[in-house]
Amino acid sequence: MDIRIYLAGRVGLEFKSELVIDERDFRGGQARLAFAYLVLKRERTVPREELAAAVWPGEMPPAWETALSALVSRTRKLLARTSLSPLVATVRSSFGQYQLRLPADTWVDVEAAAEAIDAAEGALRAGTPKRAFGPATIAATITRRPFLSGANGGWVEAQRRTLQRQLQRALECQAKIWLSTGEPQLAVEVANEAVTLDSCRESSYQLLMRAHSATGNRAEALRVYHRLRELLTDELGTDPSEATETLYLELLS
Repeated sequence: MDIRIYLAGRVGLEFKSELVIDERDFRGGQARLAFAYLVLKRERTVPREELAAAVWPGEMPPAWETALSALVSRTRKLLARTSLSPLVATVRSSFGQYQLRLPADTWVDVEAAAEAIDAAEGALRAGTPKRAFGPATIAATITRRPFLSGANGGWVEAQRRTLQRQLQRALECQAKIWLSTGEPQLAVEVANEAVTLDSCRESSYQLLMRAHSATGNRAEALRVYHRLRELLTDELGTDPSEATETLYLELLS
């Protein structure tokens, strides 16, 4: 059916490479939240109370049932722009529950990012770093985008944390790829970004140490180690792992 849905960055829907639903079409944050939640939960029915809690994470309005019905109705009208049969792309409602029906091959960006990072890591484990390049780039590109900017709520924050973890993994994949293809300076850049993203993740520091060493800057690699050691001692009251210590001793020798 060639439907592509974007939830990270600017929310929208493409049909046959044409943008038919843009973020401004939702005319409000609540409609955008309802659409995003139904997309992510489309494999099951969503009770209206659950959807309302996702849309209004604090206190629900007094007439929330009427307001929710209006949001779902707006989503149905937006989906009608895709020129698909209502039996294929619509929001079904029955017995106080909703379900977004979309073709099985619908592409959703945040789901594609998860698949891409798994593919990149699999290619690296198989010893084929060049095959990891495309998926790692896709994952990093998507996960860098903000998820539902300005929105709040437990499920929104959980999705943001998931995307941040995936970005971290994608950056580490890219660092490994650049190291394996003889581009250590590029490895330094993405490893630095990974360290900034999570200042306590040792695997990112290890990659940064290796990258600096590969550029011939062993002194900077050792400084990275001491920075990590100081941070772990001050923040967590612990020492670097055995793997990090082993890498440090290798650099010393």
